[in-house]
Amino acid sequence: MSRKMKNKVLSNLRIERIASEGKCVAHYEGKVVFVQNVAPGDLVDVRITKGRSAFMEGEAINFHEFSKDRVEPFCRHFGTCGGCKWQHINYDLQKTYKWQQVVDQFTRIAKVPIPKVSRIIGSANTQYYRNKLDFTFSNNRWLTKEEINSEETFERNALGFHIPKMFDKIVDIDHCYLQGNISNEIRNSLRDFALREKLSFYDIRNQVGLLRNLIVRTSSTEEIMVIVQFGEEDKVAVQKVMQFLKDCFPSIDSLLYIINLKKNETFHDQEVITFYGKDFIEEQMEGLRFRIGPKSFYQTNSDQAYELYKVARSFAELDGREVVYDLYTGTGTIANFVAKMAKQVIGIEYVEAAIEDAKINSQLNGLKNTLFYAGDMKDVLNEEFLETHPKPDVVITDPPRAGMHEDVVKMLMKLQPQKIVYVSCNPATQARDIALMAEKYSVEKIQPVDMFPQTYHVENVVQLILKS
Repeated sequence: MSRKMKNKVLSNLRIERIASEGKCVAHYEGKVVFVQNVAPGDLVDVRITKGRSAFMEGEAINFHEFSKDRVEPFCRHFGTCGGCKWQHINYDLQKTYKWQQVVDQFTRIAKVPIPKVSRIIGSANTQYYRNKLDFTFSNNRWLTKEEINSEETFERNALGFHIPKMFDKIVDIDHCYLQGNISNEIRNSLRDFALREKLSFYDIRNQVGLLRNLIVRTSSTEEIMVIVQFGEEDKVAVQKVMQFLKDCFPSIDSLLYIINLKKNETFHDQEVITFYGKDFIEEQMEGLRFRIGPKSFYQTNSDQAYELYKVARSFAELDGREVVYDLYTGTGTIANFVAKMAKQVIGIEYVEAAIEDAKINSQLNGLKNTLFYAGDMKDVLNEEFLETHPKPDVVITDPPRAGMHEDVVKMLMKLQPQKIVYVSCNPATQARDIALMAEKYSVEKIQPVDMFPQTYHVENVVQLILKS
């Protein structure tokens, strides 16, 4: 059936609801059809792009009716760069579907008794809410169908975001609504300077070229960090680029660069060179200061990070007598945030540079009851570690999207802390891990938090209590 259905057009499908990963659902002859870039209530013709025995995937090629829940997208790059896939859906409905996503994941994956899921905590800002963006230089700009059909010659160098599922195609961004301050001005000015100076933009496919990547980080203290990655070791050209940024943007507090000759843009194993200013910027939260370095992880929505951490602290229910383990601690933000209400906090994180930042953050804030260790979670949290450290009363865990390693889950089951507060950016892997702990832990509280408006992503905090 799948081969016969591919490229077939299904007429007048009513879009019913939003499913996981932002796709919407319709039905055709009893089979589920997943459709991108539509809204519940739309009536569309769909061209099938993939066919499976249980479901199909397709793209809308014609709209007969538009949903009453649609709103006008505010970004001209909407539908191309893929960064804000829900701009066409009103924010109240976005929050409703994110809340439902959490409910569905726990119902279908965790399959454990759960309490009523609390109303999602929405973001006060639905634009310009990110404190970090990564832009890619490329000599292979994405051309629209109109540009291709015009047969005109266009500038092919670009600085922007990857086209979804196309590693070597970049959409050139003129204005991004994700990050405020002077982020757009820095990006556009640097691109224009590079074009004027005829500096080479990176060839992603052949892995050659000078200008490779631009990272702009801002903070709630209004500090700015700019990192430029170069794909060639050309001292004269590097000096020219960095001096341009220093001269044109004196408000940059931390101006850094990296010579990255690897095949990917990750730079945790690369030397970061300070061209001007500090090698860090600072965040603030409840009077606490957090030093953020170029390799540091920090929640990319500063305002919502505060809401998220307040939920985590509330779920920990600390009275000052507890030993807390903060797993995947990053720069120790949560660990330091809860330290004043705990007897001791022990943070563990894979990235060594982040752990150094975590230690500095404790010193900056006069916290003397924190300990931090760097290493792979499943390797650090072992029998030898437990012989030399007190057993936790509370564990706060905030793993990456992939969730916790099975060995970490097994260790938690062995440790049996009275409470586990599980913070997650992926409710599906969170539900999977909680299912593995269901024999000994019950789910007592669930609180979704919207960190990323205009996207399908949702953060979720769960309180687990050891069964008696």
